[in-house]
Amino acid sequence: MTQKPFSRAISAALLGAALSATTFPAFADTKDYHFELVQQEAKVGEAVLSVRLLDKRSGKPVPDAVIFAKRIDMAPDSMDEMTSKIEQLPTTEPGVYRFKAKLTMAGGWRLSLGAKVQGETGTVEDKLVFKAVK
Repeated sequence: MTQKPFSRAISAALLGAALSATTFPAFADTKDYHFELVQQEAKVGEAVLSVRLLDKRSGKPVPDAVIFAKRIDMAPDSMDEMTSKIEQLPTTEPGVYRFKAKLTMAGGWRLSLGAKVQGETGTVEDKLVFKAVK
């Protein structure tokens, strides 16, 4: 007789777990998102850099994020102090974010970004490395 109530208790617990998993949506973490460069190279001079913000779980672009931190420097070539002005441009496609920067010399550059994804808490941060070529 003691096994029957125990079996019912386990069945009820499993049913409760299954229902709660389908009733409440799973929330993403900022680690579920990342930026990627659209192109790995840019020309020296006035350059437009495009990056895509992706949801790692689905592989889909994430539109309408608010980019609040941006920096560009030559850290990959051990010149962290070599920075340039960077300006965000209007987007031309959902999930793609564009920036205008003056790349003063050829070599390795690092684009550092911080963004807020709508509906998520925390900050998505990424550092992307690319080459400036003549």
